[in-house]
Amino acid sequence: MHLQTMTKYVFSKAIKLASLLIAVSILSFTLISFSPVDPVQSYIGADMTRVSPEQRENIAAYWGLNEPKVQQFLHWGKAVVQGDFGTSLLYRSPVVSVIGERFIASLALMTVAWTISGVLGFLLGVLAGMKQGTWVDRLIKGYCFTLASTPAFWVGLLLLMFFSVWLGWLPIGLGSPAGILAENVSLVERLRHLILPALTLSILGVANVALHTRQKLIEILESEYVRFARAKGESGLILLWRHGLRNVSLPAISLHLASFGELFGGAIIAEQVFSYPGLGQAIVRAGLGHDVPLLLGIVLCSTVFVFVGNLLADFLYRLIDPRLRRDGGI
Repeated sequence: MHLQTMTKYVFSKAIKLASLLIAVSILSFTLISFSPVDPVQSYIGADMTRVSPEQRENIAAYWGLNEPKVQQFLHWGKAVVQGDFGTSLLYRSPVVSVIGERFIASLALMTVAWTISGVLGFLLGVLAGMKQGTWVDRLIKGYCFTLASTPAFWVGLLLLMFFSVWLGWLPIGLGSPAGILAENVSLVERLRHLILPALTLSILGVANVALHTRQKLIEILESEYVRFARAKGESGLILLWRHGLRNVSLPAISLHLASFGELFGGAIIAEQVFSYPGLGQAIVRAGLGHDVPLLLGIVLCSTVFVFVGNLLADFLYRLIDPRLRRDGGI
């Protein structure tokens, strides 16, 4: 029975993912089809005088741009089902290879930022909840409220000016030193180029986790069973460890894993500010250059990424709380 329920659960999630990808594909392709950018001109470049009208027609026919939009979408969808995402008009290489190369860089950036923001946000939230009403609580809340209303690009520019321009401690941008082959770049150099973009993302990601954890911990500390524990003589870290951490960690984990979409959006801005060679830069170039295969490929990739984040949140939630495993059969 347990195996049947598990199979049913996985099957339902797969159906939801497939439906989501189809809906996102249709919506994205429809929005792209209304773009005023000429894909042929983007492919050729600014100097259109070098290409005759016949050559323009041949280029459009080669990329299938002279077909009806519905036909273009069906051809693209059939190729995607077979594992072929097409060829990027801007990078002149398969979309899968472009996404794979840049996704690794973006994944490293988002993983570091996500880990730092989750740990720091949780610790600050717990500290603020334990010190409710004190100057520590007010300081942490002020810090979080300020960050929650601060644009990511502004924080990135401040960090860039302070640590790179004024102090000269860290590189201004890029993912590795300019003029050096990728295979010759050391891990230390890659990490130095990763610090500022990751710091930008992690600073902004702290606020939601910290504020949510603080509020949840205050509710727990004011509950009846915690009052009973206090009456028995428990207090401080012992009280927090026995009665608070598990209950407060559940919503924090769920919230943080569900923030993959915001993390991906923030990574796009951070990569633009620091010229970091990840998916963020690629999706901006694809949008401005009307590179439809690459743009749709990145949209599908980001959709799967966010869906997997929410799925991991669901699994971890059930792993931590046995009541959910009994209710959901997992």
